[in-house]
This record gives sequence, structure tokens and C-alpha cells, in this order.
Amino acid sequence: MNKTWIVAEREFNSRVKKKTFLLSTILFPLVIFGFYGLMIYFSVKGNEDLNIGIADHANLFNGKLDNDKEVNFIFMNDASAKSLEEKVTKKEISGYVYVPENYNLLSSTDTINVIYSKTIGLISQERIGRKINKVIEQKRLLSLNISQSQLDSARRTAAVEFKPLSGEADKNKAGLAYAVGFISGFLIYIILFIYGTMVMRGVTEEKTSRIAEVIVSSVKPFQLMMGKIIGIGAVGLLQFIIWILLGTATMALLPLLMGGGDASAIQNVPGAGGGMAAQGSGAMAVILGNLSQINWMLLLPCFLFYFLGGYLLYSSLFAAVGSAVNEDPQEAQSLLLPITMPIIFAIVIMTKAVNDPTSGLAVFGSLFPLTSPVVMMARIAHGVPDGVSALELILSMVILVAGFMCTTWLAGKIYRTGILMYGKKPTWKEMVKWAFRKN
Repeated sequence: MNKTWIVAEREFNSRVKKKTFLLSTILFPLVIFGFYGLMIYFSVKGNEDLNIGIADHANLFNGKLDNDKEVNFIFMNDASAKSLEEKVTKKEISGYVYVPENYNLLSSTDTINVIYSKTIGLISQERIGRKINKVIEQKRLLSLNISQSQLDSARRTAAVEFKPLSGEADKNKAGLAYAVGFISGFLIYIILFIYGTMVMRGVTEEKTSRIAEVIVSSVKPFQLMMGKIIGIGAVGLLQFIIWILLGTATMALLPLLMGGGDASAIQNVPGAGGGMAAQGSGAMAVILGNLSQINWMLLLPCFLFYFLGGYLLYSSLFAAVGSAVNEDPQEAQSLLLPITMPIIFAIVIMTKAVNDPTSGLAVFGSLFPLTSPVVMMARIAHGVPDGVSALELILSMVILVAGFMCTTWLAGKIYRTGILMYGKKPTWKEMVKWAFRKN
């Protein structure tokens, strides 16, 4: 066992001390956060006001359209279309709307054109069109003797609430559990791929360079395999902790870096807050308050357990493949399919589990050891017993440990033969024979 820790320490130090580790762990995330911060900054600070001239000869808008921080409507009812075009050319206004006297309010063919020179963004176009249509809709209702209040009353939907038997339901908690479960499961999914592949490449490099022949003269193949798995796993865990700290610090500093700008202006920045950015500081306070409703004392230890359990289970399989292949990378690709398919199935099942954590498919995925590291995190986010029962959680952990011990034993026997075999293209049939060989 002492030799295993020596190999693990060597793997850990050799990777942590490389410049690539510092670049991938610190610089790369900072570049991503910095780039995203710039997107938000320019979305908040860089928006130019749009001044839209309105020549309403049909008195359609009654001299009034709602302005906002980005769009300003200027009524020029005496202006002609040609004079408005000149103003746009001289950049006195961003664009103009010309409504002729014969505009038919109830016609489905008459259109209102917004003429511009400089491109108006798609979101701004939608905002302008929505404001114009709102006024036209009110005009049409009045012409049909239907008041706005009558239409609003007809459109009003019935209040439908979902309440569990245990007590009051929290609408925000369900959405947060969905997001937290999806993110947690997806992170483990990425980790299994990245660090499992890292183990496989490390084993393959030592085999092709013939260093493994020297090492196994003083270290048992199983000790060498476990040392590599533990060492690379420690690197991954350290890297992951640093990313969490960097992400937390960046999110905490972002409001300060924005200089107290209006957060509502970033509502259309992609990816912010599950596809939409926070609608101001009040929304952020609500989100932070709802996060406290997630059982982090359960979620974080379980995340660590399934991170380590899933990594150890899959990395042993990746190591077995790495020991069997030679220099041809296509050999590894053909052998990896039976290993990567369960990971892909896990992410598919997880998309079902985050929405319906008690379904039969979610229960199966959270118990089956090849998918449980990903699927169980989606269920745990909903809490115990709402998302998963305590018995299912304990059973899943026991099965995962048993699965890890089984795959490690099989991978160790494959590793022992494959690491010293050269020149022969391996197959899974032959690797199974290595695993169950009695010597």
C-alpha cells in the first residue's frame, strides 16, 4: 500500500507542478469569467439610446408611446417621409415610423414600417414592435366597443397551485432544485469524462514509452494502477475546489465590478440565471434567499461521495483500456464505447430525474452504479424524502462502493496483462479473458 501512495504522490506532483495545470486551473476560468463579465458590462454600459421619430398622420398613437431607457419615441407629426429620411441619414434620429392618413386600423394587410439606417438589434426590434402593437390593440378594441378591462378580465388565467400533503409548497424551491440538480449531475458527468480520459492517457503514455516496464519491476501492476488513479483523482479534486472558490469569488465581486449598474439591463445576456439574467438586485436577493432552502449539508457531502465514487469506478475502467491499447489512438476509441455509453445514458436519465425525481427510471438510474453518480445528484437536490428516500440513498451508496470494488478488481487483472503486452490489437473478448484468468 505504501508503494501505491508513492505512485499517487508522483502522479499528483508531476501534474500540479506543470505550467499547464496553472493555466487550466486558474487562468482559463478567469478568462471565461472575465469574458462573461465583459459581456454583462457592455450590455449594461454600452447600449446606445434609440431615438425613433413618429410621423402619425392618422392619429393612431394620440401623441403617446411608452419610452424606456433604450428606446425614445419622438413625435414629429408635421414631418414628411422625406424629411424623416434626411434626419436618419444625418443621424439626428435612429429611425422613423411614418403612418399615412389612410391607414386602416382593422386591415390585416396594412403594415407599419420602421425605417432605419444603422442596424437595430433583434431584441430592440421586438421591444419597439411590442410597444406599437400594444397601442394598436387598444385602438382596435375601442373601435369594436370592447374595453381593455373586459379583455384583461377574459385573458386572466385561473390561479393553480401545487401543494404537498406535508404542508405549504414553495414555488421557487422546485425551480432551484431543478437547476442545482442539473448542474451537479452535469458537473460529475464532465468530471468522469475529463479525468477518466486523463488516467487512460497517462497509462498509455507510460506503456508506449516503455517506462511501465521499469516501474513494474519494483511495483505491482495493481499498485501502479491504483497509484495513478488516486494521484490524478487528487489533482482533479484540487482543481475542482479551486474552480469553486474562483467562481464564488467572481460572483461575489461581479456586482462591485459593475459599479452598481442596473441589473435589469442585462436581462438578455445569454446564460445568466438559467438562460436569463437577474432582473435587478431584488431578484438576486430572492435567489440567494431561496438557495438557503436547499439542504447543502446533505448535497455537498453527497456530491463529494459521488464525485469520488464515480471517478474511482470509471477511472479503473479507463486505466484498463489504456493498458490494453498500443500507439494507435483508434484502438482506444473502439474500446471506449462500452465505457462511455453508460455515462451518456446517465445524462439522458438525469434530464428526466431533475423533473420527476421519483419516477421508476430515475430510481433505477440512481441505483445502477454506472449511472448513479450523475442521476442521484439530480434527485438529492429535491431533498429527502421529497426527491429520494433515505433507504434509496444508502442503498445507492452501498451499490456504488461494491461496483467500484468489482470494476477495480477486474481492471487490475486486465491492467496486469495489458501493460506489458505490445504489438497485438486488443479486443474486449480478449480483455475479458485476462480479467477472469485464474493466475
